[in-house]
Amino acid sequence: MKIFANKTLKEERKEERGKLVAAGFLFAACYLFILLCTFILLVVRGGAGWKEYIAANYEREISLVLSLFVLTAIIYLYFYFEDRKFLCAPGNILLFFTILTFTGIVCTVWSELVTPYYYTRPYALFALLCLFLMGRRHALFLNAVFVLFMFSLDIFAGDMVSVTDIRIYSTLLIGFADGTLAVFLSSKVRTRLRLLLVGVFLSVPTMLAVFIFQIPIAENDVIDYFSAAGFQVLGCLTSTVLALAFMPVFEGIFNRLTPFRLRELTSTNAPILVRLREEAPGTFNHSLIVAQLAETCAVAIGENAELARAAAYYHDVGKLKQPDCFTENQTDYNIHDEITPELSADIIRSHAKDGYELILKAHLPKVIADVALEHHGTLPIKYFYDKAVRYAGDADIKDFSYLGPTPRTRIAAIVMVADAVEAATRASADRSPDNVEKVCRSIIEERMDLDQFDNCDISMRELNVIKQTLVEALSGVHHHRVEYPSIRFNRDRKAVKEDKDE
Repeated sequence: MKIFANKTLKEERKEERGKLVAAGFLFAACYLFILLCTFILLVVRGGAGWKEYIAANYEREISLVLSLFVLTAIIYLYFYFEDRKFLCAPGNILLFFTILTFTGIVCTVWSELVTPYYYTRPYALFALLCLFLMGRRHALFLNAVFVLFMFSLDIFAGDMVSVTDIRIYSTLLIGFADGTLAVFLSSKVRTRLRLLLVGVFLSVPTMLAVFIFQIPIAENDVIDYFSAAGFQVLGCLTSTVLALAFMPVFEGIFNRLTPFRLRELTSTNAPILVRLREEAPGTFNHSLIVAQLAETCAVAIGENAELARAAAYYHDVGKLKQPDCFTENQTDYNIHDEITPELSADIIRSHAKDGYELILKAHLPKVIADVALEHHGTLPIKYFYDKAVRYAGDADIKDFSYLGPTPRTRIAAIVMVADAVEAATRASADRSPDNVEKVCRSIIEERMDLDQFDNCDISMRELNVIKQTLVEALSGVHHHRVEYPSIRFNRDRKAVKEDKDE
């Protein structure tokens, strides 16, 4: 059997350079697509033919093309220096430009169809989508770029809009404030209802900003003051409503994880988990405990606790292919008593790949599928290796090892350790804190000796924190209980001595 082989550093750098070049070409293609969409939008809204429009506005069009090129180049450089992994995944680039194009069209058309006030634009929509689909750090920077993108459209859009210059500049600042505050207010939002409430809270500070910017425009007209502020409130509420409406679309198309989707995936009513509960109840209960342990460990080292819980729920779903071949789902009959150790090992290790394929087939996020594939790394299957040695006197360890790859994320490393520790302590008669600590230490040290953590960014300190966290959590689960007296109460509420043998 082929064991997963790690790539050399030189090969990884060469592959990364190729992906970055490809990302550059994809950026160029997306830039041209945005120019095409912008041009079509301007021509349609201008009410003239494209030749006439170009002839009348070619200077502005050139300025718009150059300004959007500069913004696109800035975005590429930002990801190049801050997050090259983002650029190496074409899906990430397509996701960003889809969000940019979608929100740009929404904001432009909204101010045309709903009201001439720029304040009513749902500026925060872009920031909210980026926050939940791409992360907080990226959302903060990209929000500033999006506001400049809309500002460029306003300045160079010809006769598409007609507002005073000061209003255009004020919306530049208000749009930036909307998006930035939306990111900060929504960073810890985990339910869709709370996201809707963000629109209400967001409208308060931005409404005050509108009042300030209206002073040189409204000329003491009270109606203008309150109408502008009211439109700003409408824009904030519209941002959150549209984010709630379209976020599931982006989640599905680009297979992205958001806190909302993670909650849906970890519901016990999720289709795969329902199958696991009905067809492999022992594995299901094991996964529940591992999920609790993984979540606690993730919190302890500052990882995404919800992702750790979701990954742990699904890490063993590959056992659905042959649930009766795994000890936790067996009763009296054990198929491994009748087959060779080699075949048993092949069945056992196949559940990692089977889980990976099942998760992807169900269109669940690849990051969860990767954990299912990696949570045993290239570890040997000790029981059947020992059985083969006892039968034949010798055995090739490669035939009794998982195929890998080893964990490539800290989440996968957490699930690997939590999975092994839960199984080991459940099989142990001595579940005292000292013994649990000994088991945890032994499991982590063995995986370090076998280079299981070489491909994931996890430190010794974090592994030690994980060990202490697991000891405390399992000590609470397996705490000492007093022995109950062997009596029961009859219908007359009188104590009756029970025979323990019965």
